[in-house]
Amino acid sequence: MASALDTLCGQAFGAKQYHLLGIYKQRAMLLFTAVSIPLAVVWFCTGQILLLFGQDADIAAEAGTFARWMIPALFAYGPLQCHVRFLQTQNIVVPVMVGAGATAACHLVVCWVLVFGLGMGSKGAALGNAVSNWINVAVLAVYVRVSPDCKKTWTGFSIEAFRHALGFLNLAVPSALRVCLEWWSFELLVLLSGLLPNPQLETSVLSIR
Repeated sequence: MASALDTLCGQAFGAKQYHLLGIYKQRAMLLFTAVSIPLAVVWFCTGQILLLFGQDADIAAEAGTFARWMIPALFAYGPLQCHVRFLQTQNIVVPVMVGAGATAACHLVVCWVLVFGLGMGSKGAALGNAVSNWINVAVLAVYVRVSPDCKKTWTGFSIEAFRHALGFLNLAVPSALRVCLEWWSFELLVLLSGLLPNPQLETSVLSIR
């Protein structure tokens, strides 16, 4: 869905309507948060959903636990993509790269502490994704707030972000469906592999691609 920002922010920046970039970013963050709520419900029920599709009980339980601990990462991913697209459409790419690099370094430490230090296993790996994504969001948000490069495009929060949501969705939804159809074509193979005689082996092989 964040692909809509490439179009809208690019047009606004090219037309020198710099204040619109900040409004588009806020609008996208609000809509992505709203969309994340039903997705979080689906993730919370992943274990039961997989059982309905005939998956192995142990695999479904483990996948369901992992998905539940990934829910905080879901709410971080939307704001993260909004900040990335907001900066990239202004030709500001170095801070995005530095933020991603710093986050990757932190991710190693966070995952080790959660997975091994605290003994959380796969739950720690899922939670580590959330922590790292929120760190990346915080780094980019601070940059946008303090950098002189964003003074024209980020003027603070605006009530205008709550308007014209339909126009944004007209661009965002088709973009999201295009990506989802591509991803689902691969994920369907993993789902079907769980119906084979040795689901633990088959799913582990097909999930690595």
